[in-house]
Parts: sequence; structure tokens; C-alpha cells
Amino acid sequence: MSDPHLWLENIEGAIALDWVREVNAQTERQLTQSSLYQSLYDEALAALNSESRIPLVTERGGYLYNLWKDVLQPRGLYRRTRLDAFREENVSWESVIDIDALSESEGQTWVLGSVQCLSPEYRHCMVELSPGGSDASEYREFDMETFEFVEGGFFIPLAKSSMSWIDENTLYVGTRFDDQALTDAGYPRIAKIWHRGTSLASAEAFMSTDRTSVGLTAQRIVTETDHFDLVIESRSFWSRNWYEYSQGEFHQLNIPSTSVVAGAYRDQLVIRLNEDWQFRNQEYLPGSVVVANPSVLAGAPGQVELLVASTANEIVEDVEVGFGGIAVTTLESVRARLYVYTQVPAMNRWERTRIPFPDNGTINVIGADNTTGGFYARYESFTTPTSLYYVSAKMHSVGMGSEPELLKSQGPTFNGDEFRVDQFHAQSRDGTRIPYFVVRAKSSELDGQNPVHMFAYGGFRLSVTPSYSGTYEHLSGAYGKMWLERGGIFVLPNIRGGGEFGPAWHAAALRENRYKAFEDFEAVAEDLVHRGVTSAEKIGIEGRSNGGLLVTATMARRPELYGAVVAGVPLADMRRYHKLLAGASWMAEYGDPENPEDWAFISRYSPYQNLDAQAQYPPVFIYSSTRDDRVHPGHARKLMAKLLEQGHEAYYFENIEGGHGGSATNEQLAHRLALTYRFFWLTLTR
Repeated sequence: MSDPHLWLENIEGAIALDWVREVNAQTERQLTQSSLYQSLYDEALAALNSESRIPLVTERGGYLYNLWKDVLQPRGLYRRTRLDAFREENVSWESVIDIDALSESEGQTWVLGSVQCLSPEYRHCMVELSPGGSDASEYREFDMETFEFVEGGFFIPLAKSSMSWIDENTLYVGTRFDDQALTDAGYPRIAKIWHRGTSLASAEAFMSTDRTSVGLTAQRIVTETDHFDLVIESRSFWSRNWYEYSQGEFHQLNIPSTSVVAGAYRDQLVIRLNEDWQFRNQEYLPGSVVVANPSVLAGAPGQVELLVASTANEIVEDVEVGFGGIAVTTLESVRARLYVYTQVPAMNRWERTRIPFPDNGTINVIGADNTTGGFYARYESFTTPTSLYYVSAKMHSVGMGSEPELLKSQGPTFNGDEFRVDQFHAQSRDGTRIPYFVVRAKSSELDGQNPVHMFAYGGFRLSVTPSYSGTYEHLSGAYGKMWLERGGIFVLPNIRGGGEFGPAWHAAALRENRYKAFEDFEAVAEDLVHRGVTSAEKIGIEGRSNGGLLVTATMARRPELYGAVVAGVPLADMRRYHKLLAGASWMAEYGDPENPEDWAFISRYSPYQNLDAQAQYPPVFIYSSTRDDRVHPGHARKLMAKLLEQGHEAYYFENIEGGHGGSATNEQLAHRLALTYRFFWLTLTR
């Protein structure tokens, strides 16, 4: 075989790709040559292409926009409709951009990213397109009246760029203007103003940061009564300097560096706090959401107003700001609630309305309707198919408490009535109680013989919450048809490092305390055996990205706890992670390997460095993407090569495109899911 140990800055290095083709072919021979693989693939593809899937919609100017992929449009059709038409059983859609036709005509496998349009007309748009799903992309100006790319319009070449509309003839832009324009992490370090009719090279720089920062972006936030121009200097992944840019002057906002500006409502910024904050003799606790005019934060008289505070039992999970109000999603023991806050100026107070949804599920506000002031929200649970709801402005503005309007429900892909969901707690090594969900058939027996698929993430303040397997869009994967109905049990731990219990839950596993996330995960595996749910040799564990680091690190630490390991697009060589692609931006999460004190704790868990030829590891399946320009595929390649060299049982699949998501089409995703579950059934039921 070719030498896979080479670290290749060029993702498409010929030597590495020769090796990838060889190991891909070997894995596919071992895992696809069975009727079970074919059944799994057919089930996954049927669900992915189901006509009953819920379209993920974005509202702009009275239209609902959606990217739809199916058998005929594997790369997607970007389309739109009106809300009244969307309410109909058979929705009439208007085609906007055919991504498949565009890819064929240009000889490039395009993946659609964001579509950013200038409000309030939403005619002038910048369409983001990436080759094969990479983070690097190009932006092209698009006319939403003619449905055509604008000849001679704004165009940003392929790079990791940022942009925001100022007006129809002006953009904020950050991109690779030259070799000095990016940070060490590969993101823009210079913010410029670009006027129509001038070259990108001649755009006017107005602020920069140094190369050791993560990046610098500028954006205009428009409300129904005002607009704000903000510049965000990301000093690390978790710390930022915020500036208001007005009439050519910068005014730094006096807010904690860990804060996040979630948006703006009327004349106030909406800010999420991740640490204690004292402001003008008032104290605000971590997890709170506050509102304030930027002039107050820059030194003018006035106060900051507390909108909502996280408590020991209920933490703020997400904030979505629209013209009609502020939608706040909270988690209570990893179960979602939704509230909408609206300002009542005449009474000098805020009105809070709880929007009723079932208790044991996940709520995602996926967009605001700035035409009418409403919100769109998606609900699902482990056993309840995804449904899309409309929360009207009338409903929340007067606190009526009526039911949200059900717009669409996905057809079931498995019979959820046959399964039960329990939430248990395991005790980690330091005594912390770690909650986890168990999804199993009501008829299953706790006899220690059940195959288990255990999925976790445990990092970057990301909450992993209940999701319905039929969507196949979530980190937990496809556990319904492919796993539960065949007799498997699905387990979702909520370990430290995530955001399920607020900023402190995340901070507890940062840097030198990373091992606590591993201990939490290991405690759940041990608790499953203690309760009789399963036995160690029947526990299959999976994680993606940071979760790939999690499962391979704990495999190296405690191989006796598991029967199989799946690592997707993983970080693996933590000695070098900060030198590749976006890795330098994550040092606030993991530490700096160049610092001897940091390397002392990183080295104790870095999977690549800790693999042992004498250890008895469970079988491992690693998947990655050649087009992943966030986590370099070299991590996965080196880990696989070392496992093979040491004589361990290991399988590898690298999709040629897909970026960090791992797949660009439904067919590619179905193949990867079928490989994963074929691997689990092969290794856990021997």
C-alpha cells in the first residue's frame, strides 16, 4: 500500500488518495457483500428521499424558501412558495436555482450553502456555493426577480469568506485578498467595504486583527425600526471583542468577551451571557439573556435589561430574534420548552408567552417571519416524527396561549408506539450525575444481551437532544428502521463538554479537564452493564468530529468497555491538530500542543499517540471526506494506518466529497449509514 502516514496539506495529494482508494475498496468488499447491507441501504435511501420529509424553510419577503433533494435532484432544487400555498396538502413550488443543472453545466459538483439577501426587498442576494461541500466557497450575486446570477455583479472567489449586505451597492467582505489576509486558522483577518462597480482588490479596509486570532467579520443587523453595524473580532473560539461601527468610528461594546450577540430587536441588541457580569451595579449570571442599546454598552447613560435568566433546572438553549419578538428555547433535563418575548413600550415591560409543545422532545426555531412577525418551529422526539409549526404574531403578542399551527408532519419511518424512552443517570468518577436516554422496544428484556448503539459528542457547548431517526439529519444518525426495529437499543449520553446544562457544563470539560468528558462517557457504558441493559462486548460507540476524538480516546483508555467503535471525521493526532486547516481556532477548547504544560495533558489522551500494539481494541470503523477542509482527513488516515500496522481489526471509508458533513447527496449518506450499521451488526452480534 501507499504510505498514509504523510501529513498532506494538499487534501487531494496523490499518494494519500491511492491509499484511500485501496482501503475503501477493501472495506466495501468486507461490508457491502451481503443482503443486510443492501436492505440497510434501501431503508436509508427510502427515508432520505421520502416525499413526506419536512422541508426546512426560510422566510424572506413573504416567501418560504427551501432546498429539496430527492432521486431526481440529488444535489438539490432551491425553490420557494407562499405560506398560504405551503399550508395546502400539495404545495406548489417555484423553482429558483437547480443545483444539479448548474453542476452539470459548469462541470463542478456544487453544494449550496447560505443565501443572504438584502432586506426588506430581498431581491439582491449572495448565493454561496462550495465544491463538494467544503467550507471554502464562492459567493455569486443572484437576482430573486429574474432568478438569474447577475452578470458583472458581486463575486467572491473560492475561500473561507464572510460577507454582509450594507445596501444594494455595498458589501462588508472578508476573504483571501492576498496571502496575508487570513489568520492561522484560515479565516479572514481583514474587514473591507466593497462598492459595486469596483474590483474586489480595491475594496476599502477599515479594520484588521492579527494572524493569531480566529478571524474578523463585519455585519449589518436590520430590525423593523433600526439597523446596527457590528464588527466581531474573534480572539479565540470562545472570546470576542464586539464593536459598533458608525459613521467611520468604532465603539467597543462593554460586554464580556465570552458573550454572543444573538441579534437585534427594535433599537436593542440581544445578548447571551456565558459568564458572570457586573454592569452599573447590576449582576447578571451565566446563561442569561439581556437586551441593551449599543450606545449604552459603549458608555452612554442607560441600563441593561434582563430578559431571561437560566436556572438550576432550566437553561437557555437557543435564541432567535425576529421583527415580531424574541424566541427563546430552553432545556429542562434535556427536554425543550419555547417562549416568545415581546416588548410592550406603553407599559414599559416585556410580555412572555409560553408556546405549548409536548414535553419530551426537541424544539428548533428555524426562522422568523419578518413579514408578519411570526416564527417557524420544528418539533420531534425519539419516537415522534418531525412536525413543522407556525407561531403567529397574534398568538404570542397578546399572550393568548393557544396552540401553534401545525403546517406539516412527516410520515413515520418506523412504529414509535412499539418503543419506550427512559432517562437514567450514571455517576462519573468525580461524583457528577450524567443523564442519558435509552430507547428500546417495550418488549425487550434487560438480560445483558442487547446490542447497543451509543452516540455522543461532548464538546464545543453543543447540546445533543432527542431526535427522530427518520430525519437522518441529526448527529444521532438513523436508529429507527436500521437499528431499533432489528432489536438494537439506542443510547444518548449528555456528557460534560456539551451545552445541555449551560455554560458551566461545557466549561467543566475544557482543556486540562477534557478527560472528564471521557470519564462521563465511560460511566454511562458501565452503568448500562450494571443495569443489565447490555454487556461490554455488545456496546457499539459512535462520535463525529469532536465526538470522533471522544470515542477513539476512550477506546485507547478503556478498550474493555466496548465491542465496536465508529469514528466519523475524527480529530486523532492532537500533537498536530492546530497546524492543519481550521485547527488553530480550537486551542481555546483543547489547549496549545506547542505549550509543554498543555501538551502534558493533551498527550495523555491523544488517540494517535496512545494506540498500543499490545492492547485488545474492539473493531473500529473510521469514515472521513477528502473534501473536509475543517478537520483534515489526514487525522483519519493516520489513525487507520496505525491500527492496521499494529494488527488491529479496522475498516475505513473516505467519501471523495461532502466536506465536514461527510456526504453531498442522499445516496452518499445512505451508503455511509448502511456501512455503519452493517459494521455494528457484524461486530456486535458475532
